[in-house]
Formats: sequence, structure tokens, C-alpha cells
Amino acid sequence: MSMSGVVDLAAVKAAGEAKVKAEQARAESARQGGPAAVPPSSLVIDVDEAGFESDVLQRSAEVPVVIDFWAEWCEPCKQLGPLLERLAHEYNGRFVLAKVDVDANQMLMQQFGIQGIPAVFAVVAGQALPLFQGAAPESQIRETLDQLIQVGEERFGLTGIAVDRDAASPEAAAETPEVPAGPYDALLEAAAQALDANDFAGAVQAYKNVLSDDPANTEAKLGLAQAELLGRVQKMDPQQIRKDAAENPGDADAQIAAADLDLVGGHVEDAFGRLVETVRRNFGDDRDRVRLRLLELFEVIGPDDPRVGAARTALARVLF
Repeated sequence: MSMSGVVDLAAVKAAGEAKVKAEQARAESARQGGPAAVPPSSLVIDVDEAGFESDVLQRSAEVPVVIDFWAEWCEPCKQLGPLLERLAHEYNGRFVLAKVDVDANQMLMQQFGIQGIPAVFAVVAGQALPLFQGAAPESQIRETLDQLIQVGEERFGLTGIAVDRDAASPEAAAETPEVPAGPYDALLEAAAQALDANDFAGAVQAYKNVLSDDPANTEAKLGLAQAELLGRVQKMDPQQIRKDAAENPGDADAQIAAADLDLVGGHVEDAFGRLVETVRRNFGDDRDRVRLRLLELFEVIGPDDPRVGAARTALARVLF
């Protein structure tokens, strides 16, 4: 996955101009009585070159627009597309998903510099931002979306659009997937016992068994992150890891390993700060690997911990 910088599109204005335009658009909308609530069907739209200006650039003045570049022949696209559509409805107007068929819109593909699909970008207040390329786990996609929404709110005041859920058709409501029901007490207990016995591989598998049926299970997500972390640290030589990290401050792998040790040792801020700084120093695949490890460590601590919130803000600053 790549989040290497802002895309240089001829149609995209500078950040300062984009912010002013977004503020002007919201002011005009407020003068006219505020934006009307949109039906759920408006959260996922098909976009072509002719409608890109109005459907994406103009709309991005009120809500972040996530662009999914896909094609019918692309197998990973068939997995990622439905996931993004489900998340667009779940986030309930915090972002809009625009789907672009690259076979029918070659010029857009060239403008965004896309080398392979699926590729996912965002446009916020007229600025195009690369998010990731290829398939990615749902947890990491959620983290990326959360960061995108946070940037939209903090830098441009984009709070999303209102959604009229009563406008959903009975057919659409019937197609809404049901959240798997528990209980998962037995599986979670088995995972906890495996952790107590230092059987980290067994704990990982037990937590994954829960998440395969219930991807949003908070206890399983937290337990899985902890089990994977402990499994990694168990195989480390702490003295050598610390030496490598001190001698190679820009080395992604050395800093990732040292951050794992920091976290297990209770030095949470040190672990987060180390990885945020390493993201700032690196580009391309190295940057992505560091960013993903940081997101995994967020799961270990839990989303409600204020240290996670502070680190997310710091990460957003260096990424965007």
C-alpha cells in the first residue's frame, strides 16, 4: 500500500485555495437553509470522466470522497469493492464512495498515476490523496478511513453529510447484511487460556476464529493484536534489537522491532513516537510497513486510550 504524498492533478487546487472554497461552499449551503439529507443510495456512486468535476471535486467541499479504481476483470477488486461499499453505508455520510471503472475512464487512471488496481484515493476539499493499492484487511482500511475523516474535520471542517435512512427502499433494507450473533465465550476463553500458556499461535488462531464470524468483536480484535505482538517479541534478542535501532534510525525493520519491545515493556508513547517518526523518514513500501505496524499496536492498546488518539493525530500530520 502507498500513501507517499499528494497527487499533482491539473484540476486540483492548492491546499489554501481548497480550504477557502470548502468554507465558501458550506457558507452558501447554510445561507440556502443547509444541505438536504441524501438517501443511502447516494453514499456509493459510479463516476466517469464527464462527471468527475461535479461528483467528486465539488462534492469534496462538503464531505471526503473516497475513489475506488476498479475493473470487471480484476479479482481483488471484487473483494475490495463490496467491503468499501459496506463501510460507506456503515460510516453513514462521513465519506462518499466514488467507483471508477478504469477500462471506461483511462484518462482518470492516467491523471492519478495508477499503475495497478484496485487503487484507492481520496479527494478532500479538492485535494487528491493516495490511500492504498491492492487488497487490505478491513481493520487497516477502517484505520485509514478514520484518519482521512479526522484530517477532513480538523483541516477543512468537513463533518460529512446527513443521510435520510427512511429513504431506503425495502429491497435495499432486505439486502443489509446482518451482524453475526454470539456468543463466543467458549472461543474467547480458549484463546485466553492459550495466551496464559504462552501458546501464542494457538491464541492467534482462536481469536481469528471469532473474527471470521464477527469482524467487529472488540475483545477478539484486542486479543489478536496482543497475541501477535507477544509471539513476535518472544523470538527477539532485545539487546541486539536495541543496538540495531540505535545505529539505524531510518531503518524500518529495526524501528518496527524496537517499537514492539517498547510496547511490551510498557513504554507506549515511546513505541508510538518511534513509529510515527519512522513513517516521516521513509517512503514507499517501508513507510507502509511501518504505518501498518503502528495501526496494529493501536489495536493492542485499544481505540479509547488517549495515547492512541494522540498518536493517530501525529500520524495523520506526517501522512497528509
